[in-house]
Amino acid sequence: MAKNDDVKEMITTAETDLLQEIMNIAFGRAASDLAEFVDIFVILSVPQIRLLQAFDLPNYINSEIMDYDKDRVSVVEQSFWGKFKGNAFLVFPPGAGKKLISLFDGGTSVLDSDPFQEMEKETFLEIGNILIGACIGKIAELLGDVITYSPPRVVVEKSLHGVVYDNLVDPDNMAIVLRTVFEFNERNVSGFMFILTKQESFVWLKNALHKFLEQYE
Repeated sequence: MAKNDDVKEMITTAETDLLQEIMNIAFGRAASDLAEFVDIFVILSVPQIRLLQAFDLPNYINSEIMDYDKDRVSVVEQSFWGKFKGNAFLVFPPGAGKKLISLFDGGTSVLDSDPFQEMEKETFLEIGNILIGACIGKIAELLGDVITYSPPRVVVEKSLHGVVYDNLVDPDNMAIVLRTVFEFNERNVSGFMFILTKQESFVWLKNALHKFLEQYE
């Protein structure tokens, strides 16, 4: 296990600032991709970056979504691998599926039937595939990496705590958390995206950031 001081030396403030600029570019691309696919514009807030021990991730995420009913959130989770590796989570508030489902089927049905619940999951999967794929893919592209993805997983209106813990391979390790708020204004829906970068990517990430910067020096 790396000590906190070692990790701070590995990821400097200047490197964190550069990563945030890269995220701004990547998230702008993701917003454009999603708008083109579903004819709706998603607003992504300025991303924030935190360095945390993996064990603290569930509490950190819960603190960020403090206005939500944490036992009834809907979550899209997807793992990604390359030199840049980790997990991404989209967190939606209760009831978001009913507002978003018409993006893909053109209807306004809000019945609590089994078919509707399946349509709700499919809607979250579609949004997750586009939003996560565009953000992670663009970050990887800018940093010279190629990413593969696990199939996304959707949990509808369940507790977030267990979903996050299930994805902590080594809770003693450190993680870089990339966080943004996304909004679908036309549907009055907002949510959170969290990208968790594993500690084993830190050395590669540091070098990749410096190579990226060298292009503009």
